[in-house]
Amino acid sequence: MRRLAALLVVLLPFAGLAGDAPPRYAGLPGGTFRSALNYEDAKDGVRIAPFALMRTPVTNAQFLAFVQRNPQWRRDRVAPVFAESRYLSHWASATQLGANARPDQPVTWVSWFAADAYCQSIDARLPTWSEWEYAAAADETRRDARADPAWRERILSWYSRPSNTALPRAGLQTPNAYGVQDLHGLVWEWTEDYSALLVDGDNRNQGDADNQRFCGAGALSMDDRDNYAVLMRVAMLSSLGGADATANLGFRCARSAP
Repeated sequence: MRRLAALLVVLLPFAGLAGDAPPRYAGLPGGTFRSALNYEDAKDGVRIAPFALMRTPVTNAQFLAFVQRNPQWRRDRVAPVFAESRYLSHWASATQLGANARPDQPVTWVSWFAADAYCQSIDARLPTWSEWEYAAAADETRRDARADPAWRERILSWYSRPSNTALPRAGLQTPNAYGVQDLHGLVWEWTEDYSALLVDGDNRNQGDADNQRFCGAGALSMDDRDNYAVLMRVAMLSSLGGADATANLGFRCARSAP
């Protein structure tokens, strides 16, 4: 009961987000999760603590409210080291969405640094890769549907579709078994440790602070070679730098249970 009460505190919606809807969270119980990726130092699975995850990705409206509160993240003011030139390029201006960025669509063209800053601004964080994959393993009725070939094929069919069409609004998909929506079939999503996914174990002792922040993947292989969508996500995220932005990459925030 104490853990449940603590988690309910985490799930309380945030107040003070002028001009947009407060984010809603789903509570995930955590447990031992065996990823399709085989990490040398986690062969028996990764222990995931209970956490809360936004039910839907962050929208243009929510990110606009963040930019208005934190003008240093406007596209005309952000430091180049934190966001490339295409950052929020689909917005009509630095402070207006326009026809190409509807308020209820997931925000894209957003860098990892900007996504991380948004989450911190609401006392949250980006989910780790393991947390995101743990949530994304569920379908509408099962907490782990990864062994179902039909479910895997449904996800792969999304990855094969062109990404040059207008995005639908966030929250249209049926919630999965945890109550989380849009993990597949809408946008790719940043994770907190995205750049650790293909880091070689020999790099762990390098002195660079960013490498030390993101290292941890170790020797990497695919235990479940049928789950090709996971490998695609690894390839996508590992190809990016923290300042990069793309037309089909967004994010959602997470919170740890006390």
